[in-house]
Amino acid sequence: MPRPSPSRPLTIGAVLAQLREEFPEVSISKIRFLEGEGLLTPARSAAGYRHYRPEDVDRLRYILRSQRDHFWPLRVIKDSLEALDRGLTPTPASSRPQVPTPSVDPDLEGAFAVAGRELRLTRQELVDAAGGDGDLIEALEGSGLVTPDEAEHFDEDDLRVVTAVVGLGGFGLEARHLRSFRTVADREAGLIEQAVRGRPARSAAADRAEVARLCLQLHTALLRGALRS
Repeated sequence: MPRPSPSRPLTIGAVLAQLREEFPEVSISKIRFLEGEGLLTPARSAAGYRHYRPEDVDRLRYILRSQRDHFWPLRVIKDSLEALDRGLTPTPASSRPQVPTPSVDPDLEGAFAVAGRELRLTRQELVDAAGGDGDLIEALEGSGLVTPDEAEHFDEDDLRVVTAVVGLGGFGLEARHLRSFRTVADREAGLIEQAVRGRPARSAAADRAEVARLCLQLHTALLRGALRS
């Protein structure tokens, strides 16, 4: 059955029609129960009618498969959904969502674009994913190399930083040795913002990304030259 356009809301009858081939016993009361438990939050029309989106149907499939195939209690399912909402990666339903592995060489063209869905990691998830420990994270916070948000969540850049620092630790470099990277990054960011100041808003993001790319090109060339000398 073709999936409706994401811009077109689904009625609960349409949701049931999509689910019943795989879950013949699913019912309106079951979906209402899951909503009441906070596992699903469909949008509401001005008149108060529920409007379901394709992603709501996908969420329901995840919930129902977790219950049917792995007998997960609602608490475990809710924790897994919360992790998915924070940008962790779906895995086969036999395991919980996992922290995505950061690429070694990020795509420069998209590296400075604002992500539509940011990764948000707990402190323990960051420690587990990067292979460090709590003391390292505290040292990096003290050096300004990672900064949690108000909810004490860390983002994908923090994951990249900790992963790199753990790797550098194998060469004897510690967080206190790396503070200059924060200083350099802040100075370069200031130069980039100065370069795009006053440009039309419609092109500011693309201009910022291009200037950042050129700065990285310059930085790489200078570092390569310094290592050769």
